[in-house]
Amino acid sequence: MKKVRYRYLYKHLEEREMASKKIACLGAGSLYFMSGIPDIILADGLSGSEICLYDIEREKARLMADACRRIAVSIGADFKIKVASSLSEAVDSADFVVTSIGGSGADISSNVYSSYYHAVDMHISAKYGIHQIIGDTCGPAGMMMAFRSIPVYMEVCKEMEKRCPKAVLFNHSNPMAVLCRAMRKYSCIHTIGICHGVQAGILYAAKLLDVKPEELECTWVGTNHYYWFTSVFHKKEDMYPVLRERLIHTEKQEGRILSAELSRIYGYHIVYPSDDHIIEFYPFLTQFPSGQDLLPYGLAKSARAHGFDERQSFPVREPKTEKTRQEFFKKYKEILSGIKVPEQRVNKIYGEAIGSIIESIALGHRDIYILNIPNEGAIPNLPSHSIVEIEAVTDSRGVRPVVMGGAPPVLRGILEKRFVWQELVVDAGVKGDRNLALQALMVDEMAIIPEKAEKMLDELLVASKELLPQFFKKAGKIIL
Repeated sequence: MKKVRYRYLYKHLEEREMASKKIACLGAGSLYFMSGIPDIILADGLSGSEICLYDIEREKARLMADACRRIAVSIGADFKIKVASSLSEAVDSADFVVTSIGGSGADISSNVYSSYYHAVDMHISAKYGIHQIIGDTCGPAGMMMAFRSIPVYMEVCKEMEKRCPKAVLFNHSNPMAVLCRAMRKYSCIHTIGICHGVQAGILYAAKLLDVKPEELECTWVGTNHYYWFTSVFHKKEDMYPVLRERLIHTEKQEGRILSAELSRIYGYHIVYPSDDHIIEFYPFLTQFPSGQDLLPYGLAKSARAHGFDERQSFPVREPKTEKTRQEFFKKYKEILSGIKVPEQRVNKIYGEAIGSIIESIALGHRDIYILNIPNEGAIPNLPSHSIVEIEAVTDSRGVRPVVMGGAPPVLRGILEKRFVWQELVVDAGVKGDRNLALQALMVDEMAIIPEKAEKMLDELLVASKELLPQFFKKAGKIIL
């Protein structure tokens, strides 16, 4: 009798721990969803949910849906995967919305970095002496990526406010902090940014210390792609002195030379030790008038690996043809054919763990994740509204920040200026205010003299004119 009773009790508890939800995936043709959707499918607590894919290029969404259905069927997961024909259909009554929208319009490209618009941003910036490496977080290229994306995200939020105002939006696109701040400031949607930079930094620190990543107890301060450890403990032992010592004596690796040197100077270890991101937060990229070939730390190679080669001619917008479309989708199908059933769910210490985050909120569980959210006192001497990438605790309403402690003076000064830049870009991008955009260029560490900055800005805006309705009137003139 007891066995039957307990068996019924366990079954009842298991059923109660499943939450059938609607999860909308926007920009669903993005290759991010090759890993994001399978991770959601592996979340047992979301069994019975609907995953609704939408992309302005509907064929990409259809192919992604087909690939993910195969995954679901192969593991016997109970998920309904469908393709929406409109944004309103996708978000209608959604509980969660996951976005990966790159700001390149309807251009057919494998990612935003290979798009015509981003290539133009990088070439125009280089023309004026700013030799960016990635261009998705700061600098002129990062700003332009935000300007093209903000109108799209504002439209998404507007539709969500009408059709699913209590839904949680997860953003996976860059510039992460700017886009999340825009949605938080100009809409009522509970927006969360997901990235893996801090996790990568914890893994690297754990490797240097020869301990398991999940055993490290760390605090850090910073914003997306730009943060420093303020404490590192392992089983109550302060490991920061050991970490500093090992960084000094570890052979410098290409791609981590600048971050190691800056960590030594500031006395705080940069969490995400990738030089190609870090250097774009400093003025160094304006100091090489001879161009990309003379960039230090092997960064010319990194820039080319990310798709920007100054030796190539200025990008030309190629007309869309049926042939180019067919060639793209042939490659796209080949890429999707490589989608596999994950061996296990993404561990939140090792990656973004979107499936686990959604599951925790859906079930009202209090779990800790690393997310991009408003500071709200977590780092008490930095602005409350600024988007920081920190630990946060989930509950049924979304997430709340975990206190990380104050930023040391030198880091506080660096970050406050970065937050001002982000705020200027947000306001300029929403309002279409050219002067605020110019102010952002002046505040940025890669600033050039005002006369050149104005000319560069106008060239950048005109090059993306068709995706910048907020900056242009119907007559096509820049709003001054």
